[in-house]
Amino acid sequence: MKYEVIIGLEVHVQLQTASKLFARDSATFGAPPNSHISPITMGHPGTLPFINKKAIGYAVKMGLALNCPIRQHHYFDRKNYFYPDLPKGYQVTQDNAPICGAGYLEVETEAGKRKVRIHHIHMEEDAGKSIHDQHAKYSMIDLNRAGVPLVEIVTEPDMRSADEAATFLNEIRQIIQYLGISDGNMEEGSLRCDCNISIREKGTTEYNPRAEIKNMNSIKFVKKAIGYEFNRQVQLMERGETIKQQTRGFDPQKGITLAQRDKEDAHDYRYFPEPDLPLLHITDQELAQIIAEQPELASAKKQRYQKELGLSAYDTKVLTDEREIALYFEELLPLVKDAKTAANWISNTVKSFLNDQKLTISEFSLSPPKLAELIQLVTDGKINQQSAAQKLLPAFAKQPEAEAVQLAEQLNLLMDDSGDALATIIDEVIAAHPNELKAYQNGKKKLFGMFMGEVMKAAKGKANPQQLKQLLTQKLNV
Repeated sequence: MKYEVIIGLEVHVQLQTASKLFARDSATFGAPPNSHISPITMGHPGTLPFINKKAIGYAVKMGLALNCPIRQHHYFDRKNYFYPDLPKGYQVTQDNAPICGAGYLEVETEAGKRKVRIHHIHMEEDAGKSIHDQHAKYSMIDLNRAGVPLVEIVTEPDMRSADEAATFLNEIRQIIQYLGISDGNMEEGSLRCDCNISIREKGTTEYNPRAEIKNMNSIKFVKKAIGYEFNRQVQLMERGETIKQQTRGFDPQKGITLAQRDKEDAHDYRYFPEPDLPLLHITDQELAQIIAEQPELASAKKQRYQKELGLSAYDTKVLTDEREIALYFEELLPLVKDAKTAANWISNTVKSFLNDQKLTISEFSLSPPKLAELIQLVTDGKINQQSAAQKLLPAFAKQPEAEAVQLAEQLNLLMDDSGDALATIIDEVIAAHPNELKAYQNGKKKLFGMFMGEVMKAAKGKANPQQLKQLLTQKLNV
């Protein structure tokens, strides 16, 4: 291609606090429209805002995770614009003194690691929500979301493909979930982003006017919007037309972006310091406490699991993709014989069961100690892996208060240690397959797996695989 795409993101993370940024109204999702509002949220005359201290701490945690310096002295500004879902006629945000300065996030791409620079992170209150599709003549306004605390992560224009942007967003979602500051649910609006997209000829360094695609609430839509916008701007450039700096929306049904308005500059918003809120100061002691409470993130866990536990890159990715799975693994780890055994059970058997049942690890009825009971039966050779995974685990999940060995006995899954009984079954299987026996003895060694399967079937899954392999080898080679 003659052109390359230049992408910067503005990622809005809704902080998971009980109340709003400047009022005691509930910040929870899903309430009836306009039931979580108050005179402060509505900006009625005579009302004054007050700061949510927990939201400040959450913003600091986000900045630390993205390698940003923390501005201990900061303040809020008013951003003035008029829109129906903005009840006060202005938004309280941060312009000149954002809480977090320039940082970065390293992401894994097909081309290797890419460092995406963070310009800054600032705090602001959310706007309400305009609903356009429930009434033929009117747009509806729900102000429950107005005043909910946000952090906005503003990147430099460092991404060069839709896949890189998607990877960055996935990393941000994982980080906020590990930090416990947001659920990252894009469908509910907890994580949204604006995409700034421009193009330029490869080999050049100057930036061209960009289009800002607003309020994307799906990573799939982000990728589609970037693809469409790249092609649209290329066509304009090839025809010699001017690319306007615009705010655009994305129509997910048509897969296209639509012009909404020419892009404003900062002076259009008439920013000035918020007069109703004082200068905020994070003390050295408060900052030190937040740093001490910062949890280990997925990237650090991956490195530790590979270096200290000897796990593969694949295993570490599966185990750290979700914070709850990583916590479950770490609780299981000291209860089983080695890290690889614990990793295999969670990555394969448990995740397969959860997917089939449409459950999350948090909804899994077996605690790590209970799962360890089941694993120990396999380790001790009392039950084989297949029976444990396919029969005992589902039954155990329905009766998590039971003892694994007792349940295995009730289900008749405990393996028969009698070599004589197993030898008899092997003799019967070999006698029933004379042609296969002859072919095996003439060099077709792949038939060994067939004999193993037939004996295991005849033994109803209760044969010890190691013992079976040894006895079968002896008898086939007589």
